[in-house]
Amino acid sequence: MIGRRVSCRTRSWIVCLGFLTAGPAAALAADCPGHPDALGTSRTIVVDPREHPRIGTMQYRETLPLRDHEVVLTFDDGPLPKYSNQVLQILANECIKATFFTIGAQAQANPEGVRKLVAAGHTVGTHSQNHPLTFEKMPIEKAQTEIDTGIASVTAAMTDPSALAPFFRIPGLLRAEGVENLLASRGIQLWSADFLADDWRHVSPERVYQLAIQRLEAKGKGILLLHDIQPRTVAALPKIIRDLKARGYRIVHVVPATADRPATPTEPVEWMLHPASENVAVVRWPKIPSFVFTRNETLRAPLLSDLNAELPRQAGSSHWGVAKAGAESLAVPSRDLFEIKEGSLEVLMSTSASRHVARLARTNAVDAISSRNAKGRGRAAAVATHGGKHPPAARATAKRMAQNANASAARPTKLASLKKRPQ
Repeated sequence: MIGRRVSCRTRSWIVCLGFLTAGPAAALAADCPGHPDALGTSRTIVVDPREHPRIGTMQYRETLPLRDHEVVLTFDDGPLPKYSNQVLQILANECIKATFFTIGAQAQANPEGVRKLVAAGHTVGTHSQNHPLTFEKMPIEKAQTEIDTGIASVTAAMTDPSALAPFFRIPGLLRAEGVENLLASRGIQLWSADFLADDWRHVSPERVYQLAIQRLEAKGKGILLLHDIQPRTVAALPKIIRDLKARGYRIVHVVPATADRPATPTEPVEWMLHPASENVAVVRWPKIPSFVFTRNETLRAPLLSDLNAELPRQAGSSHWGVAKAGAESLAVPSRDLFEIKEGSLEVLMSTSASRHVARLARTNAVDAISSRNAKGRGRAAAVATHGGKHPPAARATAKRMAQNANASAARPTKLASLKKRPQ
């Protein structure tokens, strides 16, 4: 029993542990009269809505503190006698306890259906009064009216109003921050889900079964959302339950904590669907820290020890002694150290362009002079080589050309200054 000290002196400590974690509403397969092959309810956990106000990893960080291969069955939108009664019978045949999120208008129309849920030991929460699919955008005052009226309608249908659990599920899972804060302030736990079976869509019962099992296998555990007003759910539910048993899954019942029924002791990590492990690499980027820039007027000067360097043998000399005993801090660079003043960039670019043009002009001029001198020297050499075979006039011409070439090489060339063109 939850909250009591139990002395276990049976042949199997495992059986005792099962009773400790189960609770008064738990039912094992062996305790299901007339159905020895029933799946049963493996244990009951007690939750405190104020400690964990939002659950279901489809929308929130936390989910129920389930172990591997544990499932919580939840049903929305009832009661609708034609189908809800069949769902109740299927669960009774398997001794399974579930959680029902009831619509206020449905409870007003079928109060007996609400009382059947309570009599069968299921947990009953609420699902608004009229199931509007506008919770994410309606004014908070209207949302509060939907929530409060739904609670009042379901409570009125019960023989014992205290049987209503402070559990709520938003229609369509259309979350809104205002609604979440409102429910949390009133101690009402907001339920999302861990996976769906799409049984509200126009799909076959076989498809409902396939989606329920496939998505559960992908998660390994969690809260399954179904609807007890759908004929396809009634047709698929028996096969889902049989497959859960064949695959080794166990059903868990959830009830709210009360003054006489304290919450099941848990650790925060148990409320994570798949908590991080030291053996599994984290696949998200680490959070970037918020840096606070220094306001000091000086910064510490780097030392050789910061570079893991050793002083050379001349460390004892006056040169190294001055370096070693130098300033221990450096002035913080001013903010305008790398600032480029207005207009300076244009001047820098124009000056650089002017220098480049001047270099090109000088290079071209020198190349032209060198080429002309080379031609003059070549002609003079040719005349000198055949000096004895040419007349005096030719030798005089060659001598004059050689003198002109030497004079040109010795005399520097003046280049016109390159002035900045007007903009």
